Amino acid sequence: MSELISAVEALDVRFPTSRELDGSDAMNPEPDYSAAYVTIRTSAGDDEGYGLAFTVGRGNDVEVAAVRDLAPLIVGLPVEKVLADLRGSSRRLTGDSRLRWLGPEKGAIDIAAAAIVNTVWDLYGRRLAELSPEQLVDLVDFRCLQDALTRDEALEILRHAEPGRAQRTADLLKHGYPAYTTTPGWLGYDDEKLVRLSKEAVADGFGQIKLKVGADRQDDECRMRLAREVVGPDIRIAVDANQACGVQQAIDWMATLAPYDPYWIEEPTSPDDIFGHAAIRRELAPVKVATGEHTHNQVMFKQFLQAGALDVLQLDASRTAGVTENVAILLLAAKFGVPVCPHAGGVGLCEMVQHMAMFHYVAVSGTTENRVIFAVGIVVLGFTSFGRSLYAIGGNVDAAKAAGIRTDRVLWIVIVTASVLAALSGLLLSGRLASVASAQGNGYIFTVFAAAVIGGISLNGGKGAVFGALTGILLLFLIQNVLTLGGVPAQWIGALNGAIILIALALSRITGGKAQE
Repeated sequence: MSELISAVEALDVRFPTSRELDGSDAMNPEPDYSAAYVTIRTSAGDDEGYGLAFTVGRGNDVEVAAVRDLAPLIVGLPVEKVLADLRGSSRRLTGDSRLRWLGPEKGAIDIAAAAIVNTVWDLYGRRLAELSPEQLVDLVDFRCLQDALTRDEALEILRHAEPGRAQRTADLLKHGYPAYTTTPGWLGYDDEKLVRLSKEAVADGFGQIKLKVGADRQDDECRMRLAREVVGPDIRIAVDANQACGVQQAIDWMATLAPYDPYWIEEPTSPDDIFGHAAIRRELAPVKVATGEHTHNQVMFKQFLQAGALDVLQLDASRTAGVTENVAILLLAAKFGVPVCPHAGGVGLCEMVQHMAMFHYVAVSGTTENRVIFAVGIVVLGFTSFGRSLYAIGGNVDAAKAAGIRTDRVLWIVIVTASVLAALSGLLLSGRLASVASAQGNGYIFTVFAAAVIGGISLNGGKGAVFGALTGILLLFLIQNVLTLGGVPAQWIGALNGAIILIALALSRITGGKAQE
């Protein structure tokens, strides 16, 4: 007789962390870290799996009840069948029509499903990095992902990483895996405790700490200043608002903390506000935006990546539907070239996500090279007859005609080439975001005008320089980044950019292009 799943048990486990305000943040001022702890037993009697769903106190009984409601879906199934089809087993738990209605694929039911799925994986034996690329891809439900990630693309990512698995595994065993700590940063800690624990974190070898923010701006500034003074300039300090702010409020809040060089802002606003995160990311660059611990499922992660709304992806081992769905999310991150730093810190989360992080390193992630084609413009304009003809037309079109240059032909080539390059740029941008928005590229033309004029190209004609245009671009974005780090509101940065463009156009009018000829 085949071995069967004989029982799925759930225990309500709670820790009184609120007594010392461990785990306190802007949204959870007095949490009691808790877990719905799951055990799967089999008819063999000596084979068990363990998993959990993390909560912060009240509501843990809801998760326990949800696990017990889902249990009949797999109790009585052959163990071999469940382990042989992990994607199907996950779909069985998340796809029950009556329970799915409470989500779908989000909320308490999905978290309970994650607890059972992770328990099944524990029963399977933690062999994720040993699976072949084909076996890993078979775990993924691509139905709602194919506009961003196809099965073939996922397979190529895994096959590309496969040759280095053994070496990366050896590196992990020898050197370990980098980590940061939030130990100093809980919002309920006084200044003395923050300073002491920050010193201890650095002494313990951590290269990054994280502080909770979002309750009181002046207090946050004080805490950031103390932490920076203690750890010095070389230790990264990330901050976590735990969804406490609106979009503009988060931007303004971070402007206050900017002098202390925050590395990332985590969950700056509602975890469901994808476009809000994208706006915050645009305004706060180069400060990174990290989010994902409350992202419901792989489809939302897909949309975050398509919208260019995050710099660091923080999946949660017990939030989405367990290991199986997290494999899909890791592959999405690899497709978009976004680093993964899993969310941890709750009951059992650090233990669970380390497996996901190390799997991602060993079997999924690889390096990509950024390539620049800027030098092509220099060669074409400076060292070809076409480039010299173009310069001549820009200086004096009548003189160019008199010299025998076919001006109409050259201008049409320029228009067509510029159109093709613009289309290619649009495709590259859309490919990076895996989406096309109606406002995509709005305002870029003004930046191009200003960069061209600042770089020495007169709008009235004359010979500019490609390096001059590059200088204009760098100058504009340097000014924008300095203003952002200085806490200048977004609307004033836009106004100042407009003023720079007007000044550039005025100077172009005054010089009339003669200085460039």
